Amino acid sequence: MGDSKFTKTIACIGAGYVGGPTMAMIALKCPQYKVVVVDINAERIDAWNSEKLPIYEPGLYETVAQARGRNLFFSTDVEQAIFESEIIFVSVNTPTKTFGQGAGKAADLQYWEKTARNIVKIAKTDKIIVEKSTLPVRTAQAMDRILNANDNGVHFEVLSNPEFLAEGTAIADLEKPDRVLVGSQTTELGLKARDELVQVYANWVDKERILTTNVWSAELSKLVANAFLAQRISSINSISALCEKTEADVTEVSRAIGMDTRIGSRFLNSSVGFGGSCFKKDILNLVYIADSYGLHEVARYWEGVVNMNEYQKCRFVDNMIKVMFNTVADKRIALFGFAFKADTGDTRESPSIDVARQLIEEHAGVVITDPQAIENAKTDLADCLGSVEFARDPYEAAKGAHAIAIMTEWDEYRKLDYEKIISQMERPAFLFDGRNILDHKKLFELGFNVFPLGQPSLKHYE
Repeated sequence: MGDSKFTKTIACIGAGYVGGPTMAMIALKCPQYKVVVVDINAERIDAWNSEKLPIYEPGLYETVAQARGRNLFFSTDVEQAIFESEIIFVSVNTPTKTFGQGAGKAADLQYWEKTARNIVKIAKTDKIIVEKSTLPVRTAQAMDRILNANDNGVHFEVLSNPEFLAEGTAIADLEKPDRVLVGSQTTELGLKARDELVQVYANWVDKERILTTNVWSAELSKLVANAFLAQRISSINSISALCEKTEADVTEVSRAIGMDTRIGSRFLNSSVGFGGSCFKKDILNLVYIADSYGLHEVARYWEGVVNMNEYQKCRFVDNMIKVMFNTVADKRIALFGFAFKADTGDTRESPSIDVARQLIEEHAGVVITDPQAIENAKTDLADCLGSVEFARDPYEAAKGAHAIAIMTEWDEYRKLDYEKIISQMERPAFLFDGRNILDHKKLFELGFNVFPLGQPSLKHYE
């Protein structure tokens, strides 16, 4: 099968945030394999084949450029890729359902099931199918049933290989992962398929970092890892609200508890809330699964993590309105950052979306600046483009503004000339640091009224 100069052909269906970078790294590290990434979205495939990739991720372009055309190919020919490959990664979108049973919580598996049925239709030889999309527990079983209900003698072995990439550091995460997780059936064929996938990763990942489990454990581990990370963020954010009432400082509390080796310091920075494609989606998925098995107390526990995140975003805007003399109507407010975190252009579930919408509802004049996410911001706010401005340059965004809100922890926002910025703002000038990344004392001395998260505010008036 495949191309004679390669020992193996690997296909990936879905050229998004997971499929593209993962396959680029496999191709880079394994020149002996042919790696084909396919997607029905021709525009996206064209972008992967161009100088401007469809997603921004530090180091991604260099990785793609080294392997593209050598053993890494991007194509819209899904059928050919299925036909010629021995291993197929399925990395299609599994958004939260917006309709019917489980709406708002369960994963929408229609794209995934269409992909499985397409594979059955086209494949003429045995294949290993690798779940790369985030899927609810026991989905592999459903996939296995759809795939192996064929009568043409083709056997499919389904593996779960969840991704643990963090956006902004995806390439580093792929090159030196904390762990690679491969879940399989414990049958003879299942273990054989598992070993074949382990061999792919073993080209560059230490064997002791490649964990093998049963397929259900692998699926659940993905949801639980994200739930635990999000829980830490919601936990510290809940304490930030308490700190503001008691004159404690959340950064001091965070540092103190983070030095406890049992707790550790990661994911303990208070912020305006978590975003990204996975955290909320995966927790709601976990909630739905727990409820469906009658584990309602478990479901409510994890639902609280999402509720706290929503509360934090509302609290941020409520505070802005309150301190700006109970109205933001006709006031220009500059949001510095729209991506859900620094070093990515991704805006999925970004707190900035909710904050912008709440401010627009209050009739504020919202202006958005971000080094990578302007185009995505325009899409996210497509229904209110008349009420919002976009400016690539943060100095332009802040001109004539009554307030600035730091929404994303981009490094460049730490380095701006805030003396120049305040000289062109309306007075009193407000600065809301939704990421606690700036020198608040210095800003106060420049004349700003500074409102950090979980820390005492610095005001020039009573």
